[in-house]
Amino acid sequence: MNNDNALIVESAISLLLLLIQVPATAILFSRLLKGPRRLPPIEPQQPTPDILGRVSVVVPTLNEALRISPLLAGLSQQSYEVREIIVVDSKSGDGTPDLVKAIQQKDPRFRLMTDDPLPSGWVGRPWALHNGFLYSSEASQWFLGLDADIQPHPGLVAGLVKTAEAQGYDLVSLSPQFILKYPGECWLQPALLMTLLYRFDPAGINTEQPERVMANGQCFLCRRSVLAAVGGYSSASSSFCDDVTLARNIAAQGYKVGFLDGAKVLKVRMYEGAIETWKEWGRSLDLKDATSRSQLWGDLWLLTSVQGLPLLIVLTFLLISPPLTHSPTPPLLLLGLNLFLLVIRFAMLIAIAPSYDRKSTKGSWLFWLSPLADPLAVLRIFLSAFRTPREWRGRKYSAEL
Repeated sequence: MNNDNALIVESAISLLLLLIQVPATAILFSRLLKGPRRLPPIEPQQPTPDILGRVSVVVPTLNEALRISPLLAGLSQQSYEVREIIVVDSKSGDGTPDLVKAIQQKDPRFRLMTDDPLPSGWVGRPWALHNGFLYSSEASQWFLGLDADIQPHPGLVAGLVKTAEAQGYDLVSLSPQFILKYPGECWLQPALLMTLLYRFDPAGINTEQPERVMANGQCFLCRRSVLAAVGGYSSASSSFCDDVTLARNIAAQGYKVGFLDGAKVLKVRMYEGAIETWKEWGRSLDLKDATSRSQLWGDLWLLTSVQGLPLLIVLTFLLISPPLTHSPTPPLLLLGLNLFLLVIRFAMLIAIAPSYDRKSTKGSWLFWLSPLADPLAVLRIFLSAFRTPREWRGRKYSAEL
């Protein structure tokens, strides 16, 4: 192939990629422009008598002994707005119930129960939360689901309830501050998180379309009356992203749903190292259980266009493309677009830096190189999108789910 033919082929490929990437870039830019209008992060607040006993907290557990202690201590520091703290254990074999019983001696608000045997068509987490909801006090006005890996600050519950009531939310969940410890996860985890930030409105923006609502079950506050009206967690029984599934079902029925920045009121230590982060978190990030097939394909197109391809295209130009002075216009436009997308991506690191606790992280500088992991992060979403989990937290599931 002579040089003229090579330039024609390069131009044709560049035009095709531009047709794919330009619309996706416009969608991404429209979402990022909403950032300045978002609600500020939730702040810890002191309780007041008007919220006395309004909240029932439910924590699902399965072999959480190595990481539940900060949650138990943090919940014990919450004030009188918390009526009860129900830990629903799924027959843990590692001493988790003993830790709950020990703190129960100091704080009588704690209750330990074992959920019923897992029925067909249910995933373990929503089943445990559903059982906790059924056993919670009807006198409580709010249901708060918390994961065992959460580390709540004092004033979390009071601040969350007061914000929800002031903003008129029926359901509100929080994004946490992530604790990073090891180099691999410090490089990979922000890239995986970015797949969510690129697909959805920023935390603190009220999303009008129920099918695009985002939620986080790690800290999930819902009016008890609303949860009762939708049948508890039954509408999300078979979902491996039950938080998003339930939030979207509630939003579709006309209730106000919010997703806010909670980095100032709670931290989370999710997974140990890059391998566990890739395996465990990566298989639920696609949100396919809460998303239509067309929306899923649309998300995959968007992520490929604005997160997966830019680094690869720029490297291709640098390594194998002919000198830019001899390149026709389409390749130059393609290079310019992808350099622009990389600039946005690196700038996003400044925006998400407060969402990470890196004080004790080994190799914390790798956080600033996490855009180099973007093609892997997008690949992980693809792998997850076409594969249903068969094991989760030690439970095995049949192909019927």
